[in-house]
Amino acid sequence: MKLSIVIVNYNVKYFLEQALHSVRKALQGIEAEVFVVDNHSVDGSCEMVKRKFPEVILIENKENTGFSKANNQAIHLSKGEYVLLLNPDTVVEEDCFTKTIAFMDATPDAGALGVKMIDGKGHFLPESKRGLPTPKVAFYKMFGFATIFPKSKRFGKYHLGYLDKNKTHSVEVLAGAFMMLRKSVLDKIGLLDEDYFMYGEDIDLCYRISKSGYKNYYFPDTTIIHYKGESTKKTSINYVFIFYRAMITFAQKHYTQKHAQAFSFLINIAIYIRAGISIIMRLIQKLYMPVMDFVFMYGGMFLVKEYWEHHVKAIEGDYFPIAFMTVNSVVYSLLWVVGLYLAEAYEKPRSFLSILNGILFGSISISVFYAFAPEGYRFSRAVIVLGALSAMFIAYFNRLIVYAIRHKKINLAMELDTKTIIVGNKNEVLRVQDLLIKSKASCEYAGYVSIDAGEETDDHFLGNVNQLAEIVDLFKVEEIIFCSKDISAQQIIQWMGNIRKPFIQFKIVPEESLFIIGSNSKNAPGDFYTLEINLSLNTPIQLKKKRIFDVLVSILLIPISPILLIFVNKRFNYFSNIFKVLFGEKTWVGYAEFENNNLPKIKSGVLTPLDSIGKKNINNVTAQKLNFLYAKDYSIEKDLFILIGGITRLGN
Repeated sequence: MKLSIVIVNYNVKYFLEQALHSVRKALQGIEAEVFVVDNHSVDGSCEMVKRKFPEVILIENKENTGFSKANNQAIHLSKGEYVLLLNPDTVVEEDCFTKTIAFMDATPDAGALGVKMIDGKGHFLPESKRGLPTPKVAFYKMFGFATIFPKSKRFGKYHLGYLDKNKTHSVEVLAGAFMMLRKSVLDKIGLLDEDYFMYGEDIDLCYRISKSGYKNYYFPDTTIIHYKGESTKKTSINYVFIFYRAMITFAQKHYTQKHAQAFSFLINIAIYIRAGISIIMRLIQKLYMPVMDFVFMYGGMFLVKEYWEHHVKAIEGDYFPIAFMTVNSVVYSLLWVVGLYLAEAYEKPRSFLSILNGILFGSISISVFYAFAPEGYRFSRAVIVLGALSAMFIAYFNRLIVYAIRHKKINLAMELDTKTIIVGNKNEVLRVQDLLIKSKASCEYAGYVSIDAGEETDDHFLGNVNQLAEIVDLFKVEEIIFCSKDISAQQIIQWMGNIRKPFIQFKIVPEESLFIIGSNSKNAPGDFYTLEINLSLNTPIQLKKKRIFDVLVSILLIPISPILLIFVNKRFNYFSNIFKVLFGEKTWVGYAEFENNNLPKIKSGVLTPLDSIGKKNINNVTAQKLNFLYAKDYSIEKDLFILIGGITRLGN
């Protein structure tokens, strides 16, 4: 066997499915095996693999064993000449394995191989090639010299910025997201070091490969998409501690005691600096808008005071005492900010209605303050009204400015809709359109771009794929959704590189999937986007509520059965249903009996969504849509409505 691919998964079902689709296409004509080692995911990853990828060898761990140990589990079972460690949040080109295997075959001194990686925005990921984190290299990286001088041979050794990213190089460290290893070398040097739970194991492995006389090659003739950091957010404090502690482990294993101590000292300083920065950044993200509102509202009260003194009262001196600005204006501004918080005006999306409600809440609170304040702090009510109007304008204007900066456009309604086009053939485009509608996606659909040059046009047709760049410019497109069923990963990656506009978002729809994934951030680690149809019945809480509802209804029906028996048909079945539901064999409301593969599993129902409309003779498509809407918008009230409407059919 030529190739064994090992993917370690932890709660990234959506990314894993897309990765496996791309792997399946890239393995055409190659003798290979694919392992997925699942570290006790709770998002349905294993069920998805079993259902959609039966050829995959699935290892289901009962706990999160960590990255190294999970990889080793599969490597022990592997039979390939080469072993590929692949992240689940990746997409490979169709000829990726053909090219990488050919290079390894032709390069006997290659112990490991990595490829060119781009993020979800199409930007090159510098960690595709790295230098060894010696104390000096780590110092330059942690204290910003590598960022300031990325192409310097002295300061830029961490990401080897001085090496051409489009040429093959022998490097010291490759990324664990895609690392092809010669199995005979692994047999010689050993597998991944299980002292590393997550991070650092790729550095350790590359270092041991180099020490054994083999080389690590960076190979840019094929490119992969890597949606970075999906399992652990790299901006989190937890990531800071895990990553830097891994660096200390590496130093203690491979450096002299003197160098290890110096390295550990630097790392510990970096941990506290990075953790502090992380905390500060989170506080800024949470507080910048309330602080901005407070400062400008306080300034607004000063302008109201000036207007009242010099234009309404027309006096030369001060009409208001100093307490108006030091006490009243501070309290008023704080109460308006609190009102905005209670009205969810600091949540996304923000609306003018939430601003109006927030200022109203704050103004009511100010009225209470005014009523109980000492006489010396009661000033003109008209000033409060003017202040409230200015606060409303300020709150709206602040959000409008933030929206304009973030989205690079002015929209008075501050809508989050992005102008979206879909690239694919018409059948798949229609399916994706349906996904966008059902999931209530925040997008303004402009039309679709066809892969097939001879495809019949309609009102939504914008042109063919060879006109994509012109279409993006003409229609001011902000989001491109690629249908991977119709367009190859190689073409998608090529288009992501060709359309170099900072505001463009790229998304991919895997074939036969109910989600659209990508990355909205330019190059921010850990930022990702999923657009899945949110089925309410997918959540354990709703399933638990449904079960409680079933039990309570069953208990309630027993004492009132003498009355209901007058109306219910099939009385014996009625009593049988009560006890079947009570003991969990059935549910009072389930799906109509049609194929529902993509919906959450529930027990068969006594009643179905069809009972809410009083019809049974409905075609398969309509029934499936009713089932979908039931699962998507499930609530206890919906079950109760169906139950009341179908009271005579409880004996079904």
